[in-house]
Amino acid sequence: MIKQNLTSLKRENRIVMLESDLIVVGGGMAGTCAAITAARNGIKVVLVQDRPVLGGNGSSEVRLWILGATSHMGNNNRWAREGGVIDEILVENLYRNKEGNAIILDTILLEKVIKEPNITLLLNTMVYDLEKKSEESISSLKAFCSQNSTEYLLTAPLYCDASGDGIVAFKAGASFRMGAESKDEFGEGFAPKEGYGELLGHTIYFYSKDTGKPVKYVAPSYALKDINKIPRFRNIKTGDMGCNFWWFEYGGRRDTIHDTEEIKWELWSVVYGVWDYIKNSEKFPGSENLSLEWVGTIPGKRESRRFEGPYMLKQQDIVEQAHFYDAVSFGGWAIDLHPADGVFSALSGCNQYHSKGIYEIPYRCFISKDIKNLFIAGRLISASHVAFGSTRVMATSGHGGQVVGMAAAMCTQSGLKPADLLVKEKMVALQQKLNIFGQGIPHVPIEKSENLATKAKIEVSSTLSVDQIPFDGNWLELNFSAGQLLPLTKDTLYTFEIMADAKFDTIVEVELRASSKTYNYTPDQLIEKQKIVLKKGLQLKKIAFKNVLNENQYGFIIFRSNPEVQIRCSEKRMTGILSVFNKTNPAVNNYGKQLPPEGSGFDSFEFWCPERRPKGQNIAMNITPALSCFSKDHLVNGYTRPYLKTNAWAANWNDTNSTVILTWDEAQTINSISLFFDTDYDHPMESSQMGHPEDVIPFCIRNYTVTDDKGNLIFEKFGNYQTINILKPKSGFSTKTLRFDFEQLIANAPISIFEILID
Repeated sequence: MIKQNLTSLKRENRIVMLESDLIVVGGGMAGTCAAITAARNGIKVVLVQDRPVLGGNGSSEVRLWILGATSHMGNNNRWAREGGVIDEILVENLYRNKEGNAIILDTILLEKVIKEPNITLLLNTMVYDLEKKSEESISSLKAFCSQNSTEYLLTAPLYCDASGDGIVAFKAGASFRMGAESKDEFGEGFAPKEGYGELLGHTIYFYSKDTGKPVKYVAPSYALKDINKIPRFRNIKTGDMGCNFWWFEYGGRRDTIHDTEEIKWELWSVVYGVWDYIKNSEKFPGSENLSLEWVGTIPGKRESRRFEGPYMLKQQDIVEQAHFYDAVSFGGWAIDLHPADGVFSALSGCNQYHSKGIYEIPYRCFISKDIKNLFIAGRLISASHVAFGSTRVMATSGHGGQVVGMAAAMCTQSGLKPADLLVKEKMVALQQKLNIFGQGIPHVPIEKSENLATKAKIEVSSTLSVDQIPFDGNWLELNFSAGQLLPLTKDTLYTFEIMADAKFDTIVEVELRASSKTYNYTPDQLIEKQKIVLKKGLQLKKIAFKNVLNENQYGFIIFRSNPEVQIRCSEKRMTGILSVFNKTNPAVNNYGKQLPPEGSGFDSFEFWCPERRPKGQNIAMNITPALSCFSKDHLVNGYTRPYLKTNAWAANWNDTNSTVILTWDEAQTINSISLFFDTDYDHPMESSQMGHPEDVIPFCIRNYTVTDDKGNLIFEKFGNYQTINILKPKSGFSTKTLRFDFEQLIANAPISIFEILID
């Protein structure tokens, strides 16, 4: 028993002092990825999260799906899912949780963090103050955990603010902005007018459940009584829930930091009022058996403070896809701004406009320009309000968090400050370290000198040559335009033969298109157009193009819509080869073509997007000359996803137990082996609610072995589903040969792999 008598002195809470190399404040996707990346690269990290779970807006407390550059597969950003730790998390979530249960995602994130011995995790712990050792440097943070009545004094040479509202950067005195810049400041055509509002608001979601019997509902007194106050209430449908109600937004005209509690109550009023309308208005057949299963208790925040780095990303950087010597991350979500009145606005719930491809984010956006030992990550990075409309989403934020984690490890190991890495040779080193961990920085391959495999002779059991996409699939009705995306060679005359079935004698327009920027997948450059004559009935039809591409890049064989025609597809799927369609995806403002307002600073172009599996079969065709697009040389070219070409080696269809052998002239000491597999970077892998048709991506190699020059088994893996496998022996071993044996488990996808990296 503990018994204490009255004391005239004030009692003090327990105080715990923690020292580390890096303190990360904020356990959303940015902070979580930063902490994991730093810890895996050998430094001690304290991760401070003011909530009981990790994940921020992606957690079970808010339940927003994680998205980024892939944009629901609704834009022209092919193979654009963010790589590295954020990819590992999404792939893991797909494997364990393809149904999209946000509670399962909580467990995955917590597991990833607590499995790292270099991370000390503090949940339910709020940083509230700090000390500075100089005007430009933080010396310590003060935090309090309400669950264990403990105060923490946290000290480290380096700090990362990934807290969303920027409590550390704010208390440290760092320069920040809150609200929208004028058009005059950066010349951004999309900068909102004053009447539109300056901030994006908060959102609270709800979930319902069919109980199988009638359930009554009596709304609380604070529920919204007049549904007409929500101008878009007619958009509500029976069965909608969760992220379907992203437009339940409020707070854009308020202080989104200090007014958060008042904003929350207003959103609760909306949620309970809408549920009252669904249950009791008699306008929603089928709602009788629905029960209100869950309502968020904290709002998902979109925007508050943005902190200034040495560079501020702006609209033009995104639209023009500006190149930066210090590019370390990328984005691709639309520039997505919302009306300040949110759910109470008669305007569209969002204004989304896309660039023609992904854009680079420079390292300078992830460090404070004022506080020399402070990194910034997540939605508070250095970006204008307009650019923030794209960078704010969670997968992009997590990708940026990895930059901070890796940079912090480099700084710690070399005694540097964050800005010291801006020197070109150090930036190149940072880019290489990130890419080795799967970052996928645009236009930046893994340096060959980093890869011992580049010095080996490479032998493979077979190599797939694509002279045909087999005619064994469904029939595609050309009710909309469709195309086949293929890696083509410059100065080459191609002939394609398709199988068509016409209801009547008719004509189909066929086009050969490419992107004006070779690395994009927006077919804005017409190479040649033909009209092919079809007779009624089934037929093979050759299309011989007379014009060629001027660069090695992806080309589009496009078939314009004709409802009287259907063309044969294929069940065969291949890495880096897919079909695309000129359909619509209203969820991301895709109506087949982007037609932005005049003077907004955006381009007009068509959208050509894949369909989600199990749909989206390739268009069957004979191809002359054959595409030699799966060379063994791709295994060491430094690219770990399609870019200009497939960048993958693939075996023949009938080579179901294929082999790659690396041979050196002299024995090599092997410390680690990294294998980069294809988990379909086109797939957004939304983390919650949507659900997915499979738990393992079909292109991904599941089973393999690695043996040395004496036939000794070095590694063995069964049931792989992850993008990157890093194989580390307990101690380095010496061999002149490494043999990889891969087993194919899925008949309609050949064995393929992007990169073998050996240290």
